[in-house]
Amino acid sequence: MSATINKHGKLAGQVAVVTGASRGIGEAIAFRYAMEGARVVVSARTVEEGDHALGGSINGVVARILAAGGEAHAVRCDLAIEEHRVNLVKETEQVFGPIDIMVNNAAVTYFTPVEIFKQKHYDLMLNVQVYAPFHLAQLILPAMKMKGSGRILNISSHAAIHPSKDQGGRGGTVYGMCKAALERFTTGLASEVFEDGISVNVISPGLVATPGVVHHKLITEDTPEESITPVEHMAEACLRLVHGDSKELTGMITYAVDMINDYNLTPVELLA
Repeated sequence: MSATINKHGKLAGQVAVVTGASRGIGEAIAFRYAMEGARVVVSARTVEEGDHALGGSINGVVARILAAGGEAHAVRCDLAIEEHRVNLVKETEQVFGPIDIMVNNAAVTYFTPVEIFKQKHYDLMLNVQVYAPFHLAQLILPAMKMKGSGRILNISSHAAIHPSKDQGGRGGTVYGMCKAALERFTTGLASEVFEDGISVNVISPGLVATPGVVHHKLITEDTPEESITPVEHMAEACLRLVHGDSKELTGMITYAVDMINDYNLTPVELLA
């Protein structure tokens, strides 16, 4: 399948919000959803190319979706700020209507040993990666319940898995703690809204060569190619988790490679 917009696709007419979508996995999810007909709100802090040390911007992602014939809108949002979270939902509803799909992908990460971890970094990581998805759920659940449908997808990491005592690490304890909390939030919320037609799932990508992963040197020249997950695989897995029977696909803690294999998914080329 070539990278085109299918306005009658699996997500035709649905409103999807993707946080942390200026680059990497969030960008890929935004493209894939738009290709299936979703009206996508692309959200992050980086508005224009050059606003951040890493490449990518929400305006750039939106421009590529619009150029391909899709529908998209950019909303700058710093998820650490309550007013920004509220505005993200409000502006989405004003531009496209009630939210059908919320993807909580954004993250702020510091790889520092616990002994010297700064409280301001700790507070920021929990605020962005744990409280922000919680608060956004509070903001969107009333409308989803009224419609009797909705999808919430949280992006986790293998860092949530408990390490062995002799594994060592690169200062990822707080990051893993945040992702573990996000996974428990996911299953708890899925149980709460099961009868409301709302699915809540969490997925980990594996090791994807995103700008952030490269920046933190999580992939090096010595990393085996077979251990790296193509971003197209993650995008395809995230698509599968937001359509179909909401009562069958909910409460899942899953991984991109498992979704690809278990559901016989064929990843497609994304918008360039």
